[in-house]
Amino acid sequence: MRVDPVQDQAIAARMALIVGAATFDRLFAGARYAEVEGDLLFAFARDEATAAEIEERFALHISIIATTILKRDIGIVLVLPNELAR
Repeated sequence: MRVDPVQDQAIAARMALIVGAATFDRLFAGARYAEVEGDLLFAFARDEATAAEIEERFALHISIIATTILKRDIGIVLVLPNELAR
């Protein structure tokens, strides 16, 4: 299932509330939430280091928010660099 643009923006907005402006601008600017397969949410970030930091520090937060917004159970958030986007 593809994440539509409104859902993508809703997840980003809720993350902005949690992490604050400085962290959001540093890590989440340009990030997008693209697709769900089973309970796996694929997200894409600016580069590999940013993707790794988002996944390590915020995957649980993203999964809780995405579960609410997408109305599907999201157990795993996989954050990849943009160059791996399909």
